[in-house]
Amino acid sequence: MAIPWLVALKVIPWGDVIEHAPKVLNAARKLMERQRAPKSVPAAGDSVIPMPSVEPPSAAALHQRLLAAQQQIDSQAQAQDQLTQTLAELAEQNARLVGAVEVLRVRTRLLLWGMGLLVLALALAWSVWR
Repeated sequence: MAIPWLVALKVIPWGDVIEHAPKVLNAARKLMERQRAPKSVPAAGDSVIPMPSVEPPSAAALHQRLLAAQQQIDSQAQAQDQLTQTLAELAEQNARLVGAVEVLRVRTRLLLWGMGLLVLALALAWSVWR
């Protein structure tokens, strides 16, 4: 069961992941700042929604549709803000993970060198003792 995970971890280009992690984090932060910036209201002529040519709806019906549309826009904006926050948190976690993987990689190399030196020292001690 552990073998596929090891193979998957070996296949991942960790150098590229480590290299691009700061870029991902910066992009997530920029997206977060852009989402928090006040949004401009489009001009009246920018996007015109054609109305059906049947008799126009009453003012009360228009008011209800406007309230429903506003609620939908507010809920979508809230969902987008939550997604942006989640993306920023994931990018920060990714950056911390990449840092931890880099530390583990360095420690593994040091451990391998230490083990190699230990094996060499044991081989020399064995040859002298024998």
